[in-house]
Amino acid sequence: MKAERRKLEEQLNYQFKNKELLDMAIRHSSYTNEHHMERQRCNERLEFLGDAVLELLSSEFLYHTYEDYPEGELTKLRASLVCEPTLANDARELSLGSYLLLGKGEDLTGGRKRDSVISDALEAVIGAIYLDGGLLKAREFVQRFVLNDIEHKKLFYDSKTILQEMIQGSFHGEISYKLTKEEGPDHDKVFTTEVYVGEKLLGSGTGRTKKAAEQSAAYHAICALRQDG
Repeated sequence: MKAERRKLEEQLNYQFKNKELLDMAIRHSSYTNEHHMERQRCNERLEFLGDAVLELLSSEFLYHTYEDYPEGELTKLRASLVCEPTLANDARELSLGSYLLLGKGEDLTGGRKRDSVISDALEAVIGAIYLDGGLLKAREFVQRFVLNDIEHKKLFYDSKTILQEMIQGSFHGEISYKLTKEEGPDHDKVFTTEVYVGEKLLGSGTGRTKKAAEQSAAYHAICALRQDG
């Protein structure tokens, strides 16, 4: 465990003074349930805190970086940077999923790759860094790993509209979205959706809501079309 923790700290570019905070940040509720641990020892409380810290730091960054943007545009841009698919992508860049402590069932059903699980874990890590090192260290982490590649991440916010504009005149047929999978309990659903133009599959994606899954599918379709182009 100590070796794995050191490797993760290297990935995060942050050394924790209180190692238990990092352990808690990567401890999913399925793990605490399986090991009969107190519910408070999973990462949900840190996720709650990290979400608030992330909203503050991203708002502060965008306010100073985009001085000509009105409030509405800043809100849209922030949404694209902190939405679940974007944070999940950031978490994958850090290989965060491979370090998570999951229950056997959650692990066997692909929890390490699930957007909802790894995006929550990233927010928990932000909360842990904030508690361990203060706002300055949290800001350094967020700016390095979340508030980067902003032009690319803008796609996440309204990928469906961007995809519609991309295919006009290039494909025959209408865009359609097909819900292919729905799993998890009512309070933590995960939806999987595919996007088609006519009969041609363009991409698929997952999300906690049907709308989020459609946006994710559209985003992956855009990436695939740009790569082919």
